[in-house]
Parts: sequence; C-alpha cells; structure tokens
Amino acid sequence: MRQVLDGTEPILLVSHDADDHGWQFIGASSASMRDARIVSLAEIVDLDPGVLKVADLPPGWQAVRDQAGSAWIRRPHPLDQEE
Repeated sequence: MRQVLDGTEPILLVSHDADDHGWQFIGASSASMRDARIVSLAEIVDLDPGVLKVADLPPGWQAVRDQAGSAWIRRPHPLDQEE
C-alpha cells in the first residue's frame, strides 16, 4: 500500500494469497486498488524487518498486529474460509 511505502502507516496486516501466492502488506487504512503498489520483498523488509517473523505464513493465511513491534497473530484468511 502507498501508505506503508510512504511511511505514514505501519504494516499491521500481512496476507499470503491462496490463489496466486502473492503477498500483501497493509497498514491501518482499508486496502484499495488505488493505493496498491508492487514492490520487492527486500523493500518491505527494509521498511519493517518484523515481517520476517511471518515469512513462513502459508498461502491462504494472514497475520495481524495492533501496532508496529507487537506480536503477530496468525489466522486463516476469512474469505478463503467461505469456500
């Protein structure tokens, strides 16, 4: 998200997509395609090395936290559970 990359929001949600195995790094704002950006994983790690703690997140799962530096809570992606 643009807000994560410009430093106005911390990464609070990491999603590992089940369909294409892509990753999403989302801040506090609702995610929208307008704010989507494609970047390397190295750039994300440079912004927040804490994402390495969820690098083993399986496809179809998410990790959330309350604030930067907080512990990650892992969960199945809610939309993947509806299928």
